[in-house]
Amino acid sequence: MKTVILVGDGMGDYPVESLGNKTPLQAANIPMIRKIAAAGEVRMVQTVPDGMPPGSDVANMALLGYDAALNYTGRAPIEAAGAELPMAASDVAFRCNLVTVVDGTMDDYSAGHITTEEGRALVRSLQEKLGCEGLTFHPGVQYRHLLIWDGGPTKSACIPPHEFADKAVADHLPAGDRQAEIRELMEYSKEVFADHPVNQKRIAEGKKPATQIWLWGQGKAMQLESYQSLYGLGGGVISAVDLLKGLAKLAGLQAPDVEGATGFLDTNYQGKVDAGLAILEEEDFIFIHIEAPDECGHMGDAQKKTQAIELFDSRVVAPVFQQLEDAGEPYTLLLCTDHRTPVALKGHTSEPVPMAVLYGPVGELTTQAAFDEYVNAGNAQGMACDWIQQILNASSER
Repeated sequence: MKTVILVGDGMGDYPVESLGNKTPLQAANIPMIRKIAAAGEVRMVQTVPDGMPPGSDVANMALLGYDAALNYTGRAPIEAAGAELPMAASDVAFRCNLVTVVDGTMDDYSAGHITTEEGRALVRSLQEKLGCEGLTFHPGVQYRHLLIWDGGPTKSACIPPHEFADKAVADHLPAGDRQAEIRELMEYSKEVFADHPVNQKRIAEGKKPATQIWLWGQGKAMQLESYQSLYGLGGGVISAVDLLKGLAKLAGLQAPDVEGATGFLDTNYQGKVDAGLAILEEEDFIFIHIEAPDECGHMGDAQKKTQAIELFDSRVVAPVFQQLEDAGEPYTLLLCTDHRTPVALKGHTSEPVPMAVLYGPVGELTTQAAFDEYVNAGNAQGMACDWIQQILNASSER
């Protein structure tokens, strides 16, 4: 039994006036997703445990069948695992965003979706100027980077920059335990970046510069029980971002790099599909993650978010479904989103989201059904991690 999970990150939303008071999921042209919804079972599920923040870390753990309330230590240590950065028992990992702050306002949590090459050049300069024994900056992808801090603080309240777009930075600075040390590093980064050639070039090209770093998501190393131990399954996770690669490696799954995978609308969809299907030839499980809907939600752009959902449907869901059907072997296909990223808020919320499961082969599909925030009148029908566990256990026994 082959099991495939396809995730459009942050697809959930609220009705948007410019979309005729429909949500992006309702407004999008997504025939394949709706056909699968009609042929399978759709439920509204809760991906975020009570009392936990609605981050992609916690929510994607749920879609992999893990209860974050039992395992979670922080987002950054997951990403450190994805980047294969070893962490000692005393180490604390911080997510290190490159951001654009203008006149005291969080203008852009991604520094204008800075390129990976540009971002890495800035972080290398940061390491040269501020790095020292026990304090190491590690370059990642685009605006997403990491700091490993020996003996660093774990109990500070650090707010993700994408959660307060267009709002005053002063109201969202790190607070609590050792807040001064965290703020000081962020402040020093302004000096490192001020006249950096990368920023000078971006400004000359009319692009947003990275004015500083923003530290958040801290935690010590995290452990997960492997998929092999839990379900007897091997496989992989296909994603552009270290967060998902980290969850894969913690779960004992493959996490191949895909050339041209950007985490945005211009990602290499075909490359990601091909990488997933290549793993499925040898193993029984794949999880393909598309980041673009979430990024567009954080941008507050309903049109781009709708486009991202349509690309997920046509470039990922449709070809994967067809490949599974053509193989003619039993399979389980799940369609998920991890949380809502309403364009009106430019941040995450923890309301229930739709999830569909289809057992195939099913032959040609013609009928369509809803896959949106109003399934079951929008009411949760259980925790996502519980349903995923049931499905994975059943699939592994077939």
